[in-house]
Amino acid sequence: MEDEKATDDDRAMTDNNLRYAVAACQVDQPNPENRTQIGRNTARMLDMVDMAVEGYAPFWDVRLLAFPEFGHAAPIYPTARGLQAKLTVPIPNEHTDRYVAKARELGVYIQTATFLEEDPKWPGHVFNTTCLIGPDGILSRYRKVNPWIPWEVHTSPHDLPDYDEELFPVARTPIGNIGVAICYDWLFPESLRQLTANGAEILIRVSAYMDPWGATEPMDWWTVVNRCRALENTAYVVAANQGASMAHYAPFSWPGGSMVVDFDGRLLAQADAGPGEKIVVAPVDIATLRHERQRRRGHDMRSHLRTEAYPVYSRSIFPPGRRGGTDGLTVEANETAIDEARRRWSQID
Repeated sequence: MEDEKATDDDRAMTDNNLRYAVAACQVDQPNPENRTQIGRNTARMLDMVDMAVEGYAPFWDVRLLAFPEFGHAAPIYPTARGLQAKLTVPIPNEHTDRYVAKARELGVYIQTATFLEEDPKWPGHVFNTTCLIGPDGILSRYRKVNPWIPWEVHTSPHDLPDYDEELFPVARTPIGNIGVAICYDWLFPESLRQLTANGAEILIRVSAYMDPWGATEPMDWWTVVNRCRALENTAYVVAANQGASMAHYAPFSWPGGSMVVDFDGRLLAQADAGPGEKIVVAPVDIATLRHERQRRRGHDMRSHLRTEAYPVYSRSIFPPGRRGGTDGLTVEANETAIDEARRRWSQID
């Protein structure tokens, strides 16, 4: 009987780990102009973690929280050299230490807003980076693979010929397998497909998506893309979008609309469109997701993928191996690379 009781307890513990709530948190803070101002934004996001976990405690156990792109700093300077002079930070740093302490205190997982990261291994380069942080520390570090060119002058790890880290890491945690991609990455289905192939069950979108492609008609790319990536990968999507007003993050307006989507593309929760701090919370059930992935025969696009049918992927389009560095990563260099990619695309038969 004691063995049976232990089995029941273990099963209940597993169920509790796999059935919980997630929070998509959007922010509206002034954009830091230098490193000394980043701590103010970090403090506010830590406050929002407390609000979500404590405020929704009567309803759900909030175990996973996601924050938007550029929550720590946006690339407001037009060159990598300018960013390194004012805004870049290494990882780990004092801010990630504070998130680790909070995750350990509350027993939660935090997908951070992005940092403009510098790494001595890659001198002269700036990465747009988010970390998944749990009670045991930093669990994954994702560097944006598809910068929003031509304006973004940070480096894609794809463009470094001897880059030796996983481009699309997935963290295997007690609450499920978690992968993340940043903003414009989501306009490339391949990014989320690779995360899914690497085991992701929850796909997090850390984003700063502006009008008119945001969360309202007539375009509403934000909602369309989030729902499509969820259903085509049979995965939950937790999407946190920047909610800053234009006064804080000029020259664009940031429509928010943060959301949670289930593995069939259903909207479980969504913030109203428009700027402002908002937290949306919804329950997820990873055990049910795993059952659906195992049971389904139809609409299992992962196993129905005919990879050989797409010869376009056997050749390079956007030029790889651009080292760039402090002097080479500029809007003008991005324009040149785009021209080369268009030339290569035009040669596809």
